[in-house]
Amino acid sequence: MTLARVFERLAGAGAPVEFTAYDGSRAGVPGADIRFDVRSPYAVSYLVHSPGALGLARAYVSGMIDVSGDMYTALSTMQQVLSDVTPRDKLRVIAAVARDPLLRGAVTRRLDPPPQEAPFSRVPDWLRHSKKRDAKAISHHYDVSNTFYEWVLGPSMAYTCACYPEEHSTLEEAQFHKHDLVAKKIGLKPGMRLLDVGCGWGGMVMHAAKEYGVKALGVTLSKQQAEWAQKAIADRGLSDLAEVRHMDYRDVAETDFDAVSSIGLTEHIGKANLPAYFSFLYGKLKPGGRMLNHTITRPDNRAPAMKQDGFINRYVFPDGELEGPGYIQMQMNDAGFEIRHQENLREHYARTLKGWCDNLEDHWDEAVAEVGEGTARVWKVYMAGCILGFEQNWIQLHQTLGVKLDDNNNARMPLRPDWGV
Repeated sequence: MTLARVFERLAGAGAPVEFTAYDGSRAGVPGADIRFDVRSPYAVSYLVHSPGALGLARAYVSGMIDVSGDMYTALSTMQQVLSDVTPRDKLRVIAAVARDPLLRGAVTRRLDPPPQEAPFSRVPDWLRHSKKRDAKAISHHYDVSNTFYEWVLGPSMAYTCACYPEEHSTLEEAQFHKHDLVAKKIGLKPGMRLLDVGCGWGGMVMHAAKEYGVKALGVTLSKQQAEWAQKAIADRGLSDLAEVRHMDYRDVAETDFDAVSSIGLTEHIGKANLPAYFSFLYGKLKPGGRMLNHTITRPDNRAPAMKQDGFINRYVFPDGELEGPGYIQMQMNDAGFEIRHQENLREHYARTLKGWCDNLEDHWDEAVAEVGEGTARVWKVYMAGCILGFEQNWIQLHQTLGVKLDDNNNARMPLRPDWGV
């Protein structure tokens, strides 16, 4: 049985995509906007020996499967086409493949994962989130290339969910608005001191210093991020107010900050470590100080916090864990914070990712030259898949605002939120 015939059995003869294979077989709609090309019989080995969608991702990252057309549209289309495929259908396909001598030889050979896969992604729970391992996990994702990130993220170098104030707002306008929204929620004023944990390339630190006259300290485990941020701070004349250090947030010695922001770090902390994390941040605040936690979340707490065999854990965010918004809020409460506001920016993250996908597409050839085609492919499929995740409510993005009450249980908050939309 040809691979095209196998595809037809799974997707149906009228699937709105074109399918071609190394054996010359074709299926689907000729000239369709989306085309899948299987370039090697060993792609089938990845599909058979890898759990879930990991095999398809491995085959794509390695170049054994190619996708022509918009990746988001491709993933969305195939999700719809294959939604009715049953386990019995898959067994029939495997049986058919086993009758083909060429495919049978490919299937029996188990291939090593592509080199872009983090070799340390599978460990027992108790070994995760040591300082050394966290540094290794962060470096895997963030120490790719500052130049590559500049192309993907744009001038803001903000690698977290933007907040779009208007339908027509640009990505840069939305990232500025996000930083300003955080600044207003934590009540920044001239002369205050801010601690920004997991500060990335220093976007929030520089915004607080430039727009609010705040003395801001940011910390990141990524050496490349810290180097880029310190240069940007100097170039913008903000060195008297802003600083970014290459260090673990747990090693910050200073205390009595007026405000704390955590934008995109909680995902890397680990569910078991959240009580200590929020207690640490609570201890860094002055009475009356506010903390804004901005993090990707799950819609509920029924699924595991992390899928060890998932594409995201293996290729993108090793050891990343997601919890439901209620669980995050409970841990903040138990650490001492009074919760004052919470909102879900799920739709905003889908739109942010679309902007990053467009940026990558605009710089595709340069990106491949900078980081290699395999890494560029990881980013292409990861970001497009995450758009679907936010649109279809597999994942969410929550900002949760907490305050450290003073000795008289005064929150020092306005009667109504004063930060606008």
